[in-house]
Order: sequence, then structure tokens, then C-alpha cells
Amino acid sequence: MNGDHMVLGSSVTDEKAIILVIILLLLCLVAIAGNGFITAALGVEWVLQGTLLPCDKLLVSLGASRFCLQWVVMGKTIYVLLYPTAFPYNPVLQFLAFQWDFLNAATLWFSSWLSVFYCVKIATFTHPVFLWLKHKLSEWVPWMFFSSVGLSSFTTILFFIGNHRIYQNYLRNHLQPWNVTGNSIRSYCEKFYFFPLKMITWTMPTAVFFICMILLITSLGRHMEKALLTTSGFREPSVQAHVKALLALLSFAMLFISYFLSLVLSAAGIFPPLDFKFWVAESVIYLCAAVHPIILLFSNRRLRAVLERCRSSRCGTP
Repeated sequence: MNGDHMVLGSSVTDEKAIILVIILLLLCLVAIAGNGFITAALGVEWVLQGTLLPCDKLLVSLGASRFCLQWVVMGKTIYVLLYPTAFPYNPVLQFLAFQWDFLNAATLWFSSWLSVFYCVKIATFTHPVFLWLKHKLSEWVPWMFFSSVGLSSFTTILFFIGNHRIYQNYLRNHLQPWNVTGNSIRSYCEKFYFFPLKMITWTMPTAVFFICMILLITSLGRHMEKALLTTSGFREPSVQAHVKALLALLSFAMLFISYFLSLVLSAAGIFPPLDFKFWVAESVIYLCAAVHPIILLFSNRRLRAVLERCRSSRCGTP
């Protein structure tokens, strides 16, 4: 099944697996708080001022998609714990999978477009095409948003069609969930329909993200080397700014790649469903969604200023 891989009859009995499930739910709560804060802070500013920087519009979109995704993950995890023998293609799980597929794809695309924006706006390449993109990219942010929603919707519909056809096949042929014939059809669809579709859906934004991050990190690395040659060392503010930017980008890239690889391994069925290794992979996937908002809060000046104002008002200081 698309989304998280589940098999009838599995149950969470391992104590270590139960601990990981609790950790996963806590990570979801942290991600909800972090992404909710980012979405609320920038969203309120957007409403009050009537406008927002193009980069911050992408951040709001990413934060909102992650915020909603974590609620879906929590709901799906709790449902699986309460009904471990539920048929993977029943209407409830189809509904949750539909939301998960859309929000997960949208999150990947928003992350990729954010890396494109960072790359074009921050990198110091002098190629004419690159300079032309610097002037045009801000105008394309609405198209980035609509393309992300459109592509995510299209692939989600394809996933839903596959899930629904498998479910209808069981109903039409009066098959039980544990029927060998039904399971063979299901395995065939997982292998030759769902898995290739997942790879296409996830690999395209990941490739865009990876290329942009390599270009941006290379550009910042060269710029930092030049700054070191013309200044007294790492204590210079300009060099420290470059180091902080590089660390933030490297952490973003590592979290994104970890998220993608964990998704692929989980989709490939390498880990036994609802087993300890399965929950390890799930925890890694959503650790990325929990950690990245925290990095953004401390690396983005606008968000950091909002956080400082919240702290000041809470402490009663002007």
C-alpha cells in the first residue's frame, strides 16, 4: 500500500518497538509545534502586511504541508496500533493514505523549490542564464506553488486509483484479506505499480533539491575561501556568516536525504511491517520533519526575531 507499508496480522508487541512508536509520536508533536509556529508567524505577517517575501511564501507552504502531514501520521499510527489486523486497503486507511500521499509529495516539492530559491538568490555564479534567473525567480513563486499542488494531486489520484481497484477486487470476488489469490494480486501491484510510482514521485523533487544544494554549497564554499584569504580568519563576521549558512544548508541537505532514503527503504518493504526496524525507519523519516523547523527558527532572522518577541512578551519585558 502507498504511504506506510502495512501487512494484515502484524501487531506491535516488541517493547523496543513500542518505545520507538512513542518516540515517533513525540517527534510528530515537536514537528507540529515547530511547523505550526513557522506557519502562524509568517502567515500572520502576510495577513497584516498584505505581502510576504517570496522565500517566506515557500516557507509558509512547506511549514503548512508538514504541519498537516504530522497530524495524518499521528492519526495513521494510532489507528494501526488500535487495529493492527486491519485490512491495508480498507476505507479508513485509504482515506489516510490519500492525505499522506498528497502532503508527502507536496512537502518534497516545497523543499525542492526552496532549495532552488536559495541556490539562485544566494549563489554567486556569473553565468548569464543564472543572472537572468536571479531577476525572474521571484515572479515564479506562485507557479512553484501551483505546480507543487498540481503534481502532488496528480500522483495522489494515481495512488488512490490503485488502492481502490485492489479494494474493489477483494469485494467483487468475495475474497478474505488473507486470501492467497488476493494477496498475490496485491503484491504484484505493490511491486509493479505502486513502487515505480513512488520512485518517480519522490525522485523528481529529490533530484532538483540535490542539484541545487550541490551548486549552492559549492558557491558558498568558494566564497568562504576567498573571504578567508582577505580577512584575519574565522573570527571575521563575514566568514562566520558563511560558516553558519553552510552548516544550515548541510543540515537541511542531510535531513532531506535521510528522509528520502528512509521513504525508499520503507516502500521497498525491506523492514518487516510494524517490527522494530520498521519503526526505526519511521522515526528517521519524521525526525527530519521535527529537526528542520528548529534549524529554521535559529537560522532565519525573521523567524528568530518573532521567537525573541514571544520570549520577551512571555517574560514581561518590553
